[in-house]
Amino acid sequence: MTLKSTLATLLMCAAFSPQAFAAENVGSTTIPVFSSARNTNLNVTIWYPAKGSGVMALSSDDRIFEGTPALKDAAIQPGRLPLVLLSHGSGSSMAGMAWIAAKLASEGFIVAGTNHPGTTSGYSTPEDTPKIWERTNDLSAITTALTTQGKWSDAIDADRIGVLGFSLGGSAAMEISGARADLDAYARYCEENTAMMDCQWFAGGQGYVNNEPVSVPKLDLRTIDKARFEQQNRDPRIRSAVLVDPGLALAFQPDSLKAIDIPLTFINLGSKGKIPPAVLADKLAAQVPAATYQQVDEADHFSFLPLCKPGADAFLKSVGERDPICQPAGSRDRADLHAQLETMIVTAFNRTLKPGQ
Repeated sequence: MTLKSTLATLLMCAAFSPQAFAAENVGSTTIPVFSSARNTNLNVTIWYPAKGSGVMALSSDDRIFEGTPALKDAAIQPGRLPLVLLSHGSGSSMAGMAWIAAKLASEGFIVAGTNHPGTTSGYSTPEDTPKIWERTNDLSAITTALTTQGKWSDAIDADRIGVLGFSLGGSAAMEISGARADLDAYARYCEENTAMMDCQWFAGGQGYVNNEPVSVPKLDLRTIDKARFEQQNRDPRIRSAVLVDPGLALAFQPDSLKAIDIPLTFINLGSKGKIPPAVLADKLAAQVPAATYQQVDEADHFSFLPLCKPGADAFLKSVGERDPICQPAGSRDRADLHAQLETMIVTAFNRTLKPGQ
């Protein structure tokens, strides 16, 4: 659930590459959105169907990952379009989801997301990681700003809003859709699964601030604010959710799952029998009334990251990275896996946010 410091540092410090690809119909821009809960501005990146000129730029292009092109600050196509919110994985960033954001934008969606403070690349701590309510507050603040302020309120159909979450972002997408977490169940999960990535992160005694490793106390999950962890974070403006390898898979209250009244699409990365229990979502899907469940065979949790550049795996090994960030999980390459994921995700949102079209 957490990318390690080596990768986080590389992502934050990587230089821009001039490589570009055909993306004439996708625009991107970044705007500030004030969060009253955090008492600061969130930098929100927006991808959208573009009309008119703009400067081609890449996001998520660095020593490891290929970038995703879009026309910076291009004009938006006219009309009211559905909105898809993004929530990234723990220790990752919005740039890591640019590949799927651009694909959704090319298919007629406005897509928006932010780096969640405390759980993003270069600024991530075990103490902040379980604060899912902060992530749902971020998503709700973005929704309010984009549907009520400026040109985006004229471009977005406020009755067609969805959310796409990956890993810890999947937990946030679950909760903003109506699921409620169970602290005791989560604590038991880590007591019984100490080798899982998220549980190792809580027990590791290390975090990252200002792109540097810092020593922190080991986190006892039972010391988390139980009321906040288990609170209702449902935002009724959300009409659909896609959840890729959602975190906290064993720690949601069953009654809350049964009460979810919007369509959820669960996607697991991996062949049957090889998906970690931390994110295995088949039983979650079985408890949600309007849910579907799919798997991507020969994938793993890292398959949702951007495409790796040639030589990236050897470079990561040379700097001591132990996670298989750029190694294939099976016979399929990441581009093939991304193509399948794009089809799954676009199909899900077309079905739930563009009915009858």
